[in-house]
Amino acid sequence: MEWIAAVAAGIMAGLGVWMMLDRHLMRVVLGIAVLGNAINLGVLTAGRLSGEVPAFVFAGSAVPDAANPLPQALVLTAIVIGFALFVFALAVLKRTHELHGDKDTDTVSEVTEQPAPDLDAQQQDEPAEGKP
Repeated sequence: MEWIAAVAAGIMAGLGVWMMLDRHLMRVVLGIAVLGNAINLGVLTAGRLSGEVPAFVFAGSAVPDAANPLPQALVLTAIVIGFALFVFALAVLKRTHELHGDKDTDTVSEVTEQPAPDLDAQQQDEPAEGKP
């Protein structure tokens, strides 16, 4: 069962990276979410998926194949943080669409690399410090 989850995590990671390399910002945001879920699945798989004994055992008894609870706790925390990151990225994407009207990375980069429109006016009005 672990090898199926490992292969699925690898496929998801490849898909996430492929989506992040696209020019459309929505696919980039979805690629980040898919890559985060692939990493979560990989961490969960590394900690063993199935435990054949219960989590609570009597003192002194041997536990040969118990699932590790630490990766499960880490993945649960990562899911919450990943969801918050995804919602924040969608909010930034919405604001970018409102300001620039396009969701193409080249167009947004072109607009953000231009100097601020009021920067030249401020520099001309204010004399340089230390010079008469």
